[in-house]
Amino acid sequence: MGMTMTQKILAAHAGLDHVVAGQLIEANLDVVLANDITAPVAINEFEKCGADAVFDNTRIALVLDHFTPNKDIKAAEQCLQTRNFANKYDIKNFFDVGQMGIEHALLPEKGIVGPGDCVIGADSHTCTYGALGAFSSSCSLGILGSTSSLRRTFCMGMACAVGGTPAVSISAS
Repeated sequence: MGMTMTQKILAAHAGLDHVVAGQLIEANLDVVLANDITAPVAINEFEKCGADAVFDNTRIALVLDHFTPNKDIKAAEQCLQTRNFANKYDIKNFFDVGQMGIEHALLPEKGIVGPGDCVIGADSHTCTYGALGAFSSSCSLGILGSTSSLRRTFCMGMACAVGGTPAVSISAS
């Protein structure tokens, strides 16, 4: 049997001809995403591990979209920490007040995420990029910016083949 779309994307990003469920792979990432809630946690871990540079300032996206405008002092501090990190490491895809939107709509609109990409984000909705034909998954980003790859065991997937012509009342949701 052929590979699913997910298998094809992950195999390509891992430099492999084929991947199977249970296989440990190391896939190169096109985009690493964090927002104003998840970035501060990742930034703290980045600093704890002693990293002094990001792997590629063009492949990290930081979007202030959950607490902006700030609802309280804590939210303002989280946005400030993310803003300072973006400025310190010259993050090219940093979206601040007046430039941001809902991160999962914004990145495709800006051409940062597209078909065939491999994206990891510290947000449970990151998987929505699958609708664009990308592989996307959420995970803890304690390594934010310090590495360009993800080491993960490939999970079991499901392939569905649809045949025939749908009835008039059947359409995509």
